[in-house]
Amino acid sequence: MAMLRDWGLALGRRAGRPVARVQKDSGDPEVGRIRTAAASGDWNTVRDILQARPESDDWTELVRAVGDTAGVERWISGVLEAEPDAPLPRLVAGFRYIGWAWEARTGARASHVSREQFEVFHSRLRSAEEWLYEAAEREPGWTTPWLGLVTTGRGLQVGQDAARRRFEAAVRRGPHHLAVHQQRLQQVCAKWSGSHEQMHSFAREAALGAPGGTLLGQLVAMAHIEHWLDLDSGPDSAYIRSSETVASLREAAEHSYRHPDFVRSGEWLQVYNTFAMAFSLAGDHAAARECFAASEGRVTESPWQYLNGADPAAAYKEHRAAARH
Repeated sequence: MAMLRDWGLALGRRAGRPVARVQKDSGDPEVGRIRTAAASGDWNTVRDILQARPESDDWTELVRAVGDTAGVERWISGVLEAEPDAPLPRLVAGFRYIGWAWEARTGARASHVSREQFEVFHSRLRSAEEWLYEAAEREPGWTTPWLGLVTTGRGLQVGQDAARRRFEAAVRRGPHHLAVHQQRLQQVCAKWSGSHEQMHSFAREAALGAPGGTLLGQLVAMAHIEHWLDLDSGPDSAYIRSSETVASLREAAEHSYRHPDFVRSGEWLQVYNTFAMAFSLAGDHAAARECFAASEGRVTESPWQYLNGADPAAAYKEHRAAARH
């Protein structure tokens, strides 16, 4: 097996392109370490990893990694009881209950989710909200609890006014926090009670209103992908390949990853993957090639899972190959 793997890597390099593999995190080695600790119920290690860093976008990735780990819900209650005044266990519990809630709901459209699934989904989100509000009260300067509350608010359908207030509370603490803005983008999508106009307006204002070089340009590319997904076959291609869409993508790219101040930190890899998909769908193969080259075969599940949920890397490879013609 190892020989076959080495042969595949060598073949990929000889073909002039890196082998495409899904990368579930930013490449930070602590993400894998914290997942392992969370899966084994090793709270001391989870706490030590989180306490070793300041609260930031990178730190949020670590918290979300714990929240996505099955089994955390079985041991976190004991930590909450043992540390009744500590904000960190409450934050971790909140994010685990968010992940656990979406496991019950699944990623299906609402019409394909059963009543029983929705009941479990909402119950777990309400529990998450309790822990997140407690974490926010204990650490009022943290952005991450409000990221969680933006997410739970969408799932619980708290309404646009309440959702906006949660988002505003988050950006007061983390003005250019990509995950917060990504959650808000989903909130204003047509599929979550928003509209295409609202979605595009938000994405453009957030991306171009931020300093050059931030990760927020990804919002513009994601908004165009969401719009494309919502259209029927035929109109979808006409939309994504229109001169207006291509111009919008290029403008966002110039203000984001093409800007001299762009730094490869946090979710930078997802920025390249999102633009790669958007430019490829738009038929701008030169721009797509630039993004595929920068990603070096490292595939993020989002947004490629929209094209192939079972194998995002296959969708990436197909579009990378097309962009080389």
